[in-house]
Amino acid sequence: MKTILIVVPLLIVSVLLVKKKDMSYRQSVLKSIYPLLMLPGKLFGSKNAILKNTGAVGPSVDFYSLKIELNNGTILDLNQLKGKKIILVNTASDCGYTAQYAELEKLYQQHKEKLVVIGFPANDFKEQEKKDDAAIAEFCKINYGVTFYLAKKSQVIKGAEQNPVFNWLSNKEKNGWCSQEPKWNFCKYLVDGNGVLTHFFAQSVSPLDPQVVDTID
Repeated sequence: MKTILIVVPLLIVSVLLVKKKDMSYRQSVLKSIYPLLMLPGKLFGSKNAILKNTGAVGPSVDFYSLKIELNNGTILDLNQLKGKKIILVNTASDCGYTAQYAELEKLYQQHKEKLVVIGFPANDFKEQEKKDDAAIAEFCKINYGVTFYLAKKSQVIKGAEQNPVFNWLSNKEKNGWCSQEPKWNFCKYLVDGNGVLTHFFAQSVSPLDPQVVDTID
């Protein structure tokens, strides 16, 4: 028993101290402890972690009128995505939730015939995304195999410089019902195939949570 009490903590420390290739020590540690970070939400849930458009309220401003400047400088016209469900998520490279990049990629690969995922890198929370667009794209590809869309780095919280897409997502005068801006990195918004915002999922909700997957299936 004493041996177990000694060995287990040593194993945990050794895992935390192993620097993963192409990651800083901070990023390596955060990736290692991510399952622990998500555990409370899985066990006890989280108040206001999920918001639903229970009245099926449609937008007053057409979602498909918006455009996104992507990480590589090209423009994505959302009108091209009609008929597909879209998850829009604000992201960061140095966050405890950064491992959700891998879960978002897995979700996308499992449902790509009917789902689009768009990441919006932002430095809005504790300066956890200091990289430029090229470095962000490289980090996501090398460490998490990301193939879904990445937007150009921008501001996602409310303010004069807020990304127009997140202004729509967090303004009920435009989307019809939701005023919730991102609470932290990796908040997820789901828009259905008709351009209606249907759900908000906080950072504490995994992209692979059944409550997320069920909205796609």
